[in-house]
Formats: sequence, C-alpha cells, structure tokens
Amino acid sequence: MSAAAYFQSLNGLDLLGRLPAAIAQGLFWGVMALGVYITFRLLDVADLSVDGTFATGSAVTAMLILKGVNPWVAILVAFLAGLAAGAVTGLLHTKLGIPAILAGILTQYALYSINLAIMGFKANTAVNAKSTLVISGLSIPRSIVVLLIFVAALIAVLYWFFGTEVGSALRATGCNQQMAKAQGININSMKLLGLALSNAIVALAGGLSAQYSGFADVNSGRGSIVIGLAAVIIGETIGEAIFKKHLNFAGRLIFVVVGGIIYYIVYTIVLWLKLDSNMMKMFTAIIVAIFLAVPYLRGQSRSSFRRAGKNSASGEGK
Repeated sequence: MSAAAYFQSLNGLDLLGRLPAAIAQGLFWGVMALGVYITFRLLDVADLSVDGTFATGSAVTAMLILKGVNPWVAILVAFLAGLAAGAVTGLLHTKLGIPAILAGILTQYALYSINLAIMGFKANTAVNAKSTLVISGLSIPRSIVVLLIFVAALIAVLYWFFGTEVGSALRATGCNQQMAKAQGININSMKLLGLALSNAIVALAGGLSAQYSGFADVNSGRGSIVIGLAAVIIGETIGEAIFKKHLNFAGRLIFVVVGGIIYYIVYTIVLWLKLDSNMMKMFTAIIVAIFLAVPYLRGQSRSSFRRAGKNSASGEGK
C-alpha cells in the first residue's frame, strides 16, 4: 500500500468514535494504577503480584454475578479477595524474609491456579451484560459517568486515609524506613498493610473490567504492572509539568488516573493507525522507559548547568 493510499484509509470520524470506549477503559485501568501507585511511589516496594490479583478480581466478580449476586457486592468481594492476596505477598516478605519482588512473583504464580479454580478450571467466563453494574455495549457514556463517580469516590477515600495517622505512617515507611522505625512505627505492619491495600484496589479494577467487558479471563491481568507503571509515570510527568512544585497529593492521585486514560487513548490511536497491536507491549515499554528517564535527565541537565555556572564564577573570581 502506498503512503497516499494509507493516509486515505484513515478515518478521523472512526477515531472519534473509538475515543469514548478508550476513556472508559482508561478509567478502570486508572483505578488499577492507583493500586500500583501505593506500592511503587508511597511504599517504595516492587510488587509483581498485581498481574495475578487483577485477574482474581475479574474472576471473583464474574462468578458471583453469574450466581445472581448484586454487582456492587461482587466488586466488594473482589476487593476483599485482592486484600487477602496482597496480605499473602506481605507475609511472605515481612515474616519469611523473602524479597518483595520474589514474594510478588510467588503470589502471582499461585494465583494463576487459584483463578482457574475460581472459574471452574475454565480459561475464561462470560458475564451477562444486562446484570452488570457498568453497561458498555448499550451505553458507553453511562459507563464513563459511573466510572467517573466511582473514581472520584475512591480518590476521596484514599486522600482521607493517607491523611490519617495510619496512612501517614505508611507514607513515612516508604519515605524513610529507618526514620519511621525510630519514630516507633512498625514498618513490617505498614508494608503488609500497603501491599494488601494496593492489591485490593487492583482486584477492584479487575472486577470493574469484568463488568465492563462482559467476561473474565485468567490472563486478563498479564502486563498489568507495566500498564500501571505507564499510567503512574505519564500522569506524574504531566501533572508536574502543569503544576510544577504545587502538585499536591490529591492532584497526584487524580493525574495517575489521567495517565491511565492517556495511555489507552494512545493505544487506541495505535490501533487506528493500523499498526500491529502485538507491538503494543514494546511501545509501552519504550514509553515507560522514556518517562522514567525524564526526571533523571532533567536533574542531570540542571546539575550540569549549576556546575557550569560555578566554574564560570570561579573563573571570573580568579
């Protein structure tokens, strides 16, 4: 296909028609990114169990809805299932001394079998769209409104929690473990709480995903950690570029979700451009690497300017 024919085949209206679905997907992946943010930024722990707990939330929600359970109750149970899975990672790390990254891998590995068992040893399970909380096929705008309300409520609860004594202790643990310990904070308990809460929110996102897409799949969480990191990094970079040093904690939580939306809009544009979707993982890895490198490169450039200024000043003094 020639370049002219390729560009003629692209339809701008088709892209606009895909954007609402991308925003809806970005919102529940933004919820998942909030869970990743807790461990990656606040707790400073590398947790890979989220790939498993996302699928756990999806599987639990789907099976409960199929049994006639209210969708709200289903995602609450998914939240508790994720809480339990995250607690297992936390116990492996704090009580058995297994490094956090290996503890997460072990939990993720075990959850694959557990998720299969939850779904009756089937790789995927369909959910009746009419019984779900978020009805995507009939009304995507309605899905976006419900998800926006849900995300706003979740961010408000998280903002309140991390302002409490326990939440502040958790943040202090991630900031400086030795100082937190000196202040009488039980850092192992805080790590356990942070890992449990993080995976609970990820499982919650998995439950929303199952309700939105209408099915649960044992592999639905594969690559979640990378998407979550992409959302966190993209959101933080954009937020800091707009508000600079005035970006507060609530703003960071909001921009994490914005990062999830932007990621899925980019994903949609890639598909609209008729690029191979199988290359999206590589694109994601490149995006995350670039955004991770931006703060470091910016710091390096500033320090080099400072050194140049000092050298210039010392030269004039001589």
